[in-house]
Amino acid sequence: MLDLLRAQRVVGIIRGQDTDAAIDTGRALFAAGIGLVEVSLTTPRGLDAIAALAADAPPQCLVGAGTVLTPADVAAVAAAGARFVVTPALTDAIAAAAAAGLPVLGGALTPSEVLSALREGAVAVKLFPASSGGPAYLKALRDPFPHVPFVPVGGVDLAVARAYLRLGAIAVGVGGPLVGDAASGGDLGALTERAAGFAALAKEFA
Repeated sequence: MLDLLRAQRVVGIIRGQDTDAAIDTGRALFAAGIGLVEVSLTTPRGLDAIAALAADAPPQCLVGAGTVLTPADVAAVAAAGARFVVTPALTDAIAAAAAAGLPVLGGALTPSEVLSALREGAVAVKLFPASSGGPAYLKALRDPFPHVPFVPVGGVDLAVARAYLRLGAIAVGVGGPLVGDAASGGDLGALTERAAGFAALAKEFA
């Protein structure tokens, strides 16, 4: 998973109000060069969206599940075909996913939470909400934790993504600034244009 994060650099986050639109969004992201896609379980029938995307994901593309909170969630997303798990905070899902052999990006914000996420089995730390401190906060965290693979999430637009990657983030998670309203039935053409910009950024740091 760490190799894929280093290679892909961007995790597209799908959080919408329409199951079919979420599936179309995931397929559009794959086609545009975003190879890691996370479907939030807050999306209606999110498990169905994960299953549909997992069934026809191109080679080197992975579908994960986001907003995973409990061991029961871990079991459900694994059955649906999710290949990685993302939590919004320190939850029992981190240890459950690790025990199930699913790579997990554990949500954390403070230094103590970073250590706890790693101890629970997270392969990378989802720094969330990263917008609360911005790139300067990532830089401060990386001073005592230079070897921790951080994935900042929250308010990450193209410019901020570049700043995080320059500061050593292994990848960034991008929701609204990438997906927009596509996962709720919005414009897929506009999504494709935005995705092209993030895919090009990823190649700069690959």
